[in-house]
Amino acid sequence: MKRWIRFKRDNAQIGFGTLEQDQVVEYCGDLWSTPTPSGATLPLAQVSLLSPCVPSKVVALWNNFRELSTKLGKAAPVHPLFLLKPSTSLAGPDDLIIRPKDYAGKIAFEGELGIVIGKTCRNVSVDAADDYIFGYTCVNDVTAAELLNEDINFPQWCRSKGFDSFSCIGPVIATALDWQQARVITRMDGVERQNYPLSDMIFSPQQQVSLISHDMTLLPGDVIACGTSVGIGSIKEGATVEVFIEGIGALSNTLPSRGASSVPRSASAALAG
Repeated sequence: MKRWIRFKRDNAQIGFGTLEQDQVVEYCGDLWSTPTPSGATLPLAQVSLLSPCVPSKVVALWNNFRELSTKLGKAAPVHPLFLLKPSTSLAGPDDLIIRPKDYAGKIAFEGELGIVIGKTCRNVSVDAADDYIFGYTCVNDVTAAELLNEDINFPQWCRSKGFDSFSCIGPVIATALDWQQARVITRMDGVERQNYPLSDMIFSPQQQVSLISHDMTLLPGDVIACGTSVGIGSIKEGATVEVFIEGIGALSNTLPSRGASSVPRSASAALAG
């Protein structure tokens, strides 16, 4: 198993490679094609981690866990229920979660597993889906909760979840994960708020990739956020949310006190290319 990262050096140069304990093995070329080692090895302490990929879109599922579905009194869907989050919502490890301007309501966390697509994917079968899955990562699917149903005529899923910094992704892409044995653990300021098994998914990662690829073309680097389970909650001002999945690691992001408006490093790096 490899653990792929994107990083920024002190000179602002962006690179990618694999994380091996506290060392970064740098690669060059195309991550999604034929990456080759550059020959350079860097101490992890000398770089800043960015989101491990720059998706053209994040496909975020709703009602994909049996326990939460039962709690909400919802029937299990027959096809993945999803929304799209824009590429500008991207945030990486240790990036701030920025409160939208003029929004004073609740901001919620949702710890999730993310599927990272490795090659152009359209109309694939369930049996072939693994060939299109590059690996897995952690996701915090952030929501401006009070905007979702602000208009009784139209649930605003994309608006409430599409703000800058609301798609936290990282810290690595793990190319292999025994997801059926893994759990998602979400902590806020060190206090556990979610702890649920990925085996409770209604649609497996392979089913998600197959079914969604019949709805739209998935591109290399796109992320499918597999949905969340029980324990969703509001992020306190100044609190740090950590999403942990064994085999991937911990993704940490902080909602600063009101008034902060900086652009997440991963988003600014993506815009810079």
